[in-house]
Amino acid sequence: MLLKPGWEESKKRFEAWWNHDVADRVLLQVHAPKSNPTSTPPPTPKDLEDQWLGVDYRIARAEWTIDHTYYGGDAFPSLDTHIGPGTLSLFIGAIPEFQANTVWYHKCIDDITTASVPNVDENNRYWRFSQELAREGVKRLAGKALVTFPDLIEGLDTIASLVGNDELLFYLVDAPDHVHRFQRAMNDIYFYCYDRLYEIIKDENGGSAFSAFHTWAPGRVAKVQCDFSAMISPKMYEEFVVPYLAEQCSRLDYSVFHLDGPCCVQHLPLLLEIEELDAIQWTPTTGTEAPCDPKWWPIYKQIRDAGKSVMVRGGTAQQAKALVEEFGPEGFDILIGASSEEEADDLVNDSFNWRKRC
Repeated sequence: MLLKPGWEESKKRFEAWWNHDVADRVLLQVHAPKSNPTSTPPPTPKDLEDQWLGVDYRIARAEWTIDHTYYGGDAFPSLDTHIGPGTLSLFIGAIPEFQANTVWYHKCIDDITTASVPNVDENNRYWRFSQELAREGVKRLAGKALVTFPDLIEGLDTIASLVGNDELLFYLVDAPDHVHRFQRAMNDIYFYCYDRLYEIIKDENGGSAFSAFHTWAPGRVAKVQCDFSAMISPKMYEEFVVPYLAEQCSRLDYSVFHLDGPCCVQHLPLLLEIEELDAIQWTPTTGTEAPCDPKWWPIYKQIRDAGKSVMVRGGTAQQAKALVEEFGPEGFDILIGASSEEEADDLVNDSFNWRKRC
């Protein structure tokens, strides 16, 4: 990767992190504004649909972002290929509502008890676009950036996009067998798409990167989640989430769970029992303390005590240093921002000295 000096050393740090260990220092990614960008923004797309589904625009926008970003430490330039946070649902019928910064998904199934589980249509425009964007990205950005998996999303979150959030809550009680019917099929649908995309974006040694939360692994990697679980009990979580999540993780080489918000923390003990899950990323409620803040250290202690790695996204340099000095660098992947290239480099150089307090 021409735009990322030291990438081979960074890959060793990622691999050590996935193995709940450390290479030479904590896995630290620092984003900062580049001091001498040369490119101008691409032409404004004609509408929101073109913004999301224009291959040329998406690649040009990524090139502009890369040119304006300094990737300090183990951070790396990439092309994000998602069509919003839940791209898989578009491949099987959900109806998109494009907005400037996200995509919302509207139901396409009126009654889960009579509906067949939808299959991926090879002529589905969103599925065809995702493959085309990945192929073109690999070709045009070769040696410059990684092309990442889209934020596919799976399980109850995807089923909710197909049938509706409120409706799925009722189905869990009134039609649990049909929810399980959809869940049993969902992993096969997910991996039908995942495997095809992996063959496009994998690097020369089989490594791959996932768009959500900026992660790379020396094999098949994904971020997994169940944000829908904020609305269900641990008993339901154990029945409707855990077995399918464990199966999904077993079909990946590396997996990190996105634990989103305080209502989902109740499920952490069950997550920690999933042997196939490698790491957990905690996202606090918007407007509360940053992920590096000491307020969340008890969550990280539970995760590390269970032998899993921790992904931390956000906070100050001081908070990041204190976090590593509290727990040690083993099993932590931290991403923070800096105001300049010099500040980013100073922070990374200083991180070699961060160690657990005696």
